[in-house]
Amino acid sequence: RALQIEGDDESFNALKKGVEMVHSSLINALENNGLETIQAEGETFDPNFHQAVVQDDNPDFESGQITEELQKGYKLKDRVLRPSM
Repeated sequence: RALQIEGDDESFNALKKGVEMVHSSLINALENNGLETIQAEGETFDPNFHQAVVQDDNPDFESGQITEELQKGYKLKDRVLRPSM
C-alpha cells in the first residue's frame, strides 16, 4: 500500500524509492526460497488457491473464470500462504 501513494515532494520521493528497494529485496529473497505468486486473472476459479469476493457477469470471460485479482495470493513450496482474491 505504501507503494501506491503518490506525492511530488523530494523527500517523499526518496522515501518511496527506499520502500520500493526494500520491497524488491524482500520479494527476491522470498522467491529464492520457494515463494510463488498464485496466478489468478484469466484462470479458472480453484477454491484451493483462490478466494471469491465478488461474482461478475462479464461477457469477455467464461463462467468460472477469474475476471479481476483484488489481492495477490502466495504459496511457499506448494503450501498456500494466502489465497488470491
